[in-house]
Amino acid sequence: MSSGTGDRRGRQFYKMSGSGNDFVFFDCRRDPPGELETTSRIVELCARGPGVGADGVVFLLPSDRKAYRMRYYNADGSLGELCGNASLCSVRLAVELDLAPAAGFEFDTDAGTLSARLRDGLPEIDLEAVSDVQPKFGQIPKGRGESDLGFAMAGVPHVVVTCPDVESADVLGRGAELRSHRSLAYGANVDFLSESPSGWSMRTYERGVEGETLACGTGAVASAILLKEWGKIGDRVSLRTRSGRVLDVSLKQRDGVWYPSLRGEGRIVFEGRLREV
Repeated sequence: MSSGTGDRRGRQFYKMSGSGNDFVFFDCRRDPPGELETTSRIVELCARGPGVGADGVVFLLPSDRKAYRMRYYNADGSLGELCGNASLCSVRLAVELDLAPAAGFEFDTDAGTLSARLRDGLPEIDLEAVSDVQPKFGQIPKGRGESDLGFAMAGVPHVVVTCPDVESADVLGRGAELRSHRSLAYGANVDFLSESPSGWSMRTYERGVEGETLACGTGAVASAILLKEWGKIGDRVSLRTRSGRVLDVSLKQRDGVWYPSLRGEGRIVFEGRLREV
C-alpha cells in the first residue's frame, strides 16, 4: 500500500471500533489526505484480507471554529454525511490525542456540528435535530411478520422495521430489498428491531457497505425515535447490537422536532503505518 506521503515510514493510522462497527482513522489536521481520499484507496483500505479491513475510513481535518472536522467514507468509497459510531470513535481519538477536553467540545461533520463529551468513560454525542420522521411509511408495504415500518432521517436515511425476532430476520435479503426501494431517492440503511424480556435488539443492513454491520449509531438513533413514536419506549432506550454491545439513546422533543443523544463504545484497537509496496 502506498502511504500517500513521502515519508518512508508510512502514514500513521488508527484502527477503531464502535460497538463492532470498525474504521480506519487518519489525523489529517496538518498533513492532508492526498490520494488516500480516493475511491480506489478507500476500497483498498477497507478490504478484509489484503487491506486493513473496516466498514469505513475517517479523516480528522482542521476546522476554523471547532476542535476538528470529521469526514467519513463508506467501505465502497462513497461519502457518508454522518456515521454515529465513527463520530463516537472520533470523540475518543480526539481526547486521546489531546485535541479536545473530555468534559465537552464541538466538532464539524458533513451533516452539521455535533456536541460531544466523555460520560462515565464512554463517548457521547448530541446529534443535529431530526425532523423528517415518518412512523408510517406507506410507500413500502410491510413484509410478513413485520409489525411496524417507518422512516427517519437521522443524518442519513433509515428504514426501521419491527419483527418477531431479529435473530431470524432476513437482514441480507429483506435488507437489500428495502435499501434500494424505488421510493427512496438515495437509498437507506435498514434497521430490524425486536423486543425480548432483556430489552430491545437491533440488526442493520448498511448502505455503502452493502451488507450487515455489527452496529450502527445513526440506526440506533432512528430506531429510538421511531420506537418512541410507536409508543413502545420512553425517552431513553438501550439497544443491543449484533456485536453484543449496547448503544444508549436519549431523546428530547420540542415543537415536533427530535433532539437525540447517542452514547456507546469508541475504542482504539491498534495503531499502524501504511507501508510502500
